[in-house]
Amino acid sequence: MWERLREDLDCVFERDPAARTRFEVITTYPGFHAVLMHRLTHFLWKNGLPWLARVLSNVARLFTGIEIHPGATIGRRFFIDHGMGVVIGETAEIGDDCTLYHGVTLGGTSWEKGKRHPTLGNDVVIGAGAKVLGPIRIGDDVRIGSNAVVIRDVHDGATVVGVPGRVVGGSQSDQQKRREAIARKMGFDAYGSTQDMPDPVANAINNMLDHIHIMDKRLEDMCRGLKSLGAEVADMQMPDLGPCELDSHTVCTTPPIETGDDESDQGEGTDKDKPEPR
Repeated sequence: MWERLREDLDCVFERDPAARTRFEVITTYPGFHAVLMHRLTHFLWKNGLPWLARVLSNVARLFTGIEIHPGATIGRRFFIDHGMGVVIGETAEIGDDCTLYHGVTLGGTSWEKGKRHPTLGNDVVIGAGAKVLGPIRIGDDVRIGSNAVVIRDVHDGATVVGVPGRVVGGSQSDQQKRREAIARKMGFDAYGSTQDMPDPVANAINNMLDHIHIMDKRLEDMCRGLKSLGAEVADMQMPDLGPCELDSHTVCTTPPIETGDDESDQGEGTDKDKPEPR
C-alpha cells in the first residue's frame, strides 16, 4: 500500500510541473484523492461490499468532481490532472502509467450486462474532453486528442483526433520512430494534441480541391488550343471557386483559375445564358 502511495505521488511530479511539494499534492489535488478513494472502494467491491463501495465513491465524486465506478480496474501510476468531469465506467480497464485530463469519459454504448467500457493499454494519454466509448481496446502508447470521440479499437503507438476519432499518425512498425520524433518536437504532450497536428478531413478535402483546380486549368488550356485550330468550343461561364480551402495547416498554393474570357465578353448574351445564382 505504501509503495502504491509513493508511486501515485511521484507520478504527479513527473507529469504536472505545477506540483511543488508532497504536502500540497496530498491536500489539494482532487485527482490524487479520487485515485486513493478508488483503491479503497475497489477493494470493498471485490470483497462483497458493493453498497458501501458505491456510497464511498459517491462521496469522492462530491468532493472531487471525478466519478470512478468501484468496479473499474486501474493500473499503477495512474494520474488524473485537474479532473473535473472525469467519468470512468464499471467495466473499464486502465493499464499502467496512464494520464487523463478533465472532462474525459470512459463510457459504454450498450445497456447490456457484461463488458461495456473501454480497455486502455499502458502509457495512454487522453486529452481534455475526449470520449472513449464501448468495449474497445486502446493500445499502448496511444495519444487521444482533446474532444475526440473514439468508438473503434486503436493500435499501439497511434495518435487519434477528431469526431469520430481518426488515426493521424503512428503504427506498430514505426513506434520507436514516432516516440523519438515526439520527444524531439514537443516532449510530453500534455493534452494529446499539438498546434500543428493535421486535420485529416481538411487535408483530404484541400488535396481534392487542389486537384480540381489543376484539372480546370488544363481543361481551359485544351479549349484554347482547340479554338486556335479552328474548332468550335462553346463558351460557358463557370462560377469561380475562388480561394476554396478549409481552415487547416494545408495551404492551397495553386494559382487562381484563368478562364481566358475578356471582361467585354461577360456582358454579352441573354439572361438565359447567365448561370443562375445558387
